[in-house]
Amino acid sequence: MSRKAAAIGFGPFDLKTWGPLLALIGLMVLGTALNTSFLSEGNISNILTRSAFIGIIAVGATFVITAGGIDLSVGAMAAVISGVMIISMNALMNVFDSASLIIACGILLSLALGLLAGAFNGLVTTKGKIEAFIVTLGTMGIFRSLVTYFADGGTLSLDFAIRGAYRPFYYGDILGIPVPVIVFAVVAAIGWVILNRTAFGRHCRAIGSNEAVARYSAVQVNRVKTLTYIVQGLCVSLATIIYVPRLGSASSSTGVLWELEAIAAVIIGGTVLKGGSGRIGGTVIGAIMLTMIGNILNLTDLISNYLNGAVQGVIIIVAVWLQRGGWKNKGQ
Repeated sequence: MSRKAAAIGFGPFDLKTWGPLLALIGLMVLGTALNTSFLSEGNISNILTRSAFIGIIAVGATFVITAGGIDLSVGAMAAVISGVMIISMNALMNVFDSASLIIACGILLSLALGLLAGAFNGLVTTKGKIEAFIVTLGTMGIFRSLVTYFADGGTLSLDFAIRGAYRPFYYGDILGIPVPVIVFAVVAAIGWVILNRTAFGRHCRAIGSNEAVARYSAVQVNRVKTLTYIVQGLCVSLATIIYVPRLGSASSSTGVLWELEAIAAVIIGGTVLKGGSGRIGGTVIGAIMLTMIGNILNLTDLISNYLNGAVQGVIIIVAVWLQRGGWKNKGQ
């Protein structure tokens, strides 16, 4: 096999580029074969809407991972932001009479909290010279404990008067397209432009490829890495804004394993776990695939839906194995 062919996969076929899309098509064929209602408009809309939460978070994770970092705190961050939003909006009912104004304050608060949480993760990682894995593992525990404390071990519920006005953010649609799907598409499009058409995106890949070389090339490594965590925090806050009206509540169980699903979506989509290469389009496909797997398990009795996490775990391992060229080494 020539050097070029070995670099791109099976001859002229680029496995990293087309693999996620082919896997998605394969899942759709499997789902249709197992249940004829799989491709119904309602089911496809449901899959895309549910993909939006993890998809938006995964877009932010693509930047962090491309720059060689990792963020394990996204699920707990979403939980604590949801809890603070609910507490604040309930309290503002005694201040403002307008539900729209209260919701606007809640949205601004969510964005501010996401920015601060991301900045904290980034600054502690870069200025403190602590591994991102350790920092975000610690903040994951902090965020999860905070939402449990705020809820006094129970559940925080949004006032029904606000919940009714807030529902369109999740259950509404524009020209028949659910609002969460539109937000997901806009975030992914902006993310693709930033990662592929800006100096910031190039610097993320340069840092992920070789941080020392990037530093010698006059790249502001600490600033870029901190910005990736801020982008991640803002993506979490956006996902939270459309998540809160779905259930109107938050508890210690909110956002559990979201970090696993976000990282899985990024890796399945072809972004290299060790950094240096990122694919926003692949991340979108990865997020849809993860939701589709759960949907197929719900529509069939092949295996228990409780094993959804196990299936995702297997997919992550296989995706990383393929990235490392394990299928090639086996043949050598």
